[in-house]
Amino acid sequence: MTRKLLTLLAATAVTGVISAGTRASNAPASGSDYEPVLDPANFVTVIDNPYFPLPVGRTLVYEGIKDGQSQVDTVTVTDQTKVIEGITARTVSDVSTHDGALLEKTFDFYAQDKQGNVWYLGEDTTAFLANGKTDTSGSWMAGVNDAEPGLIMEADPQIPDAYRQEFLTGQAEDTAWVVERGGTVTVPYGKLRNTLKTLEATRIEPGSYDLKVYAPGIGIVLEQSLSGPPEVASLVSVTGP
Repeated sequence: MTRKLLTLLAATAVTGVISAGTRASNAPASGSDYEPVLDPANFVTVIDNPYFPLPVGRTLVYEGIKDGQSQVDTVTVTDQTKVIEGITARTVSDVSTHDGALLEKTFDFYAQDKQGNVWYLGEDTTAFLANGKTDTSGSWMAGVNDAEPGLIMEADPQIPDAYRQEFLTGQAEDTAWVVERGGTVTVPYGKLRNTLKTLEATRIEPGSYDLKVYAPGIGIVLEQSLSGPPEVASLVSVTGP
């Protein structure tokens, strides 16, 4: 699927993505009406969704370009957890650098329900600015300031499923739309088959669309912008379990 076609699909479908219900939770996803009800007893301790597995101790390294400069992202599944709205979430560290200089450090929090859906429960992020200051404005946590959890990966993603990945009005409003299953992609890590593609959009940046490619047993292997300045992150290595 070409970049031009993906951009066109995103442009014509973004309204449906933002307003569509989340299939896994049957919750409406339009503005303040979006309020998924999650039962802590319906969650498991191991995240083994085929397209978003998070085995403790795994590290994934991505290389690419963001904000006009080269960037390396190191994602590590830690042994730490955080209880959010009664749900025990896995803590994943994401550190971004440029030529060894720290750009951003984020802790993301994920949990998997018994049906196999992986939920995104919040992030604690700090951007390190050139002037020596820090910016934590991207941080959010489910249950704080009316923030709501979202899906990061369905148990059985199907075209054209649409779902919110996070929700905090004006700050965290990413949505995703499944556009392809069974594809093939080549990244520095290697050639990967049976991939899943999603488009992402957000009300915070109208007209901005991103493509994500997931590979079974690994998770995200490629991210790239489909509009605006070129941004890309490709999987380079996977270590650990």
